[in-house]
Amino acid sequence: MIGLVDCNNFYASCERVFKPNLKNKPIIVLSNNDGCVIARSNEAKALGVKMGEPVFKIRALIRKYKINVFSTNFALYGDLSHRVMDVLKTEVKKLEIYSIDEAFLDLSDFRSSERAVFIKKKIKQWTSIPVSIGIAPTKTLAKIANHIAKKNTEKGVFTLNNEMIIKKTLSVFPVENLWGIGRKYAHKLKLSGIKTALDFKNADAKWVKHNLSINGILIQRELKGEQCYKLKTYQSRKKSISTTRSFSKEIKKYSLIKEAVNNFANNCARKLREEKSCCSKVSVFLMTNPYKSKSKQYHQKITLFFPTATNDSLEISRMVDKALKKIYINDYSYKKAGVIVHEIKPEREVQISLFNKIDIKKRRNLMYSLDKINMIMGRDKVHLASQGIDKKWQLKQEQLSPCYTTQIKDILTIKI
Repeated sequence: MIGLVDCNNFYASCERVFKPNLKNKPIIVLSNNDGCVIARSNEAKALGVKMGEPVFKIRALIRKYKINVFSTNFALYGDLSHRVMDVLKTEVKKLEIYSIDEAFLDLSDFRSSERAVFIKKKIKQWTSIPVSIGIAPTKTLAKIANHIAKKNTEKGVFTLNNEMIIKKTLSVFPVENLWGIGRKYAHKLKLSGIKTALDFKNADAKWVKHNLSINGILIQRELKGEQCYKLKTYQSRKKSISTTRSFSKEIKKYSLIKEAVNNFANNCARKLREEKSCCSKVSVFLMTNPYKSKSKQYHQKITLFFPTATNDSLEISRMVDKALKKIYINDYSYKKAGVIVHEIKPEREVQISLFNKIDIKKRRNLMYSLDKINMIMGRDKVHLASQGIDKKWQLKQEQLSPCYTTQIKDILTIKI
């Protein structure tokens, strides 16, 4: 059996951990620059707040119902996610971290749902994050079970381990909600009379393969109880790492844009070092505001190659500066920029170029010291001069909550 643990309204739940007075009150979390709604509590959903809705359109609704608004705090959400996963690791031997708020569990020794109830209560007690758990013979069925656990059961746990229950559940489960079935495939299936998961399970396998490729066949087999998607207990190396941001206001000045992309480059380099990887290519892009149709538009991207794969912040920043000079045009005001590193390979497999002039061992020691200081003292306490100080280009985050668990200055104080 496989279990799927999914944190309920994760971002909103994270905001409630240190503010218990927000329990049962509507909460929304906004995207970068406080632009759109990217997370909602159940109470906010009930008030009609839609996912992806621009916040300026619902100002009246926010005021009328006193909806609590927060800017995204990925440092807080990421840390609480790690804590939830650490609790799960104490309960199961095999675990696949599927996303920031989801994990598949190996429950091959499953006996009853009481164990899942215990895990749910333990996560709540240790982290204050509410979760739902779906249990089934396959990942696809576990996804369905979790969907039901989240919506229809008081325990927050639902098990699909009986043929009659599985058939009944699939008969009312919309095909568009199936894991791995996107909007395009769902439309095609409905046009062919396949409206429920049970219809899809009973569909002709040759037709499914012809219209949905091999992935459709695997989903169909999983619905029949055949385990096709195994647990991935290891974290695969990323194919690319990117840092892209919209600016709080449009920027024309080259020096400010240079500061921004150097910060993005340093962030990518740090992530490379965290997973002991190096990149062979770096891309930089700049774009104007696409929503200003009457303004001149510009969107340019360039990719440059490193002679030797690297994760050195100095080297990546130097190459990013070179790329920026090639695509920057003074005639435009820019709203967004980004840095992407790709052709990633393990650090230990990097082949040194004959023309390499850098003392790699010395640089690696320098980067190690830089990362260690910043880990102890806080992000970017020591940084490159090219990253700037004032950072006037930074995101608009007017409703940002404190980083209670990752910043010493934000730690809660208790008065006795």
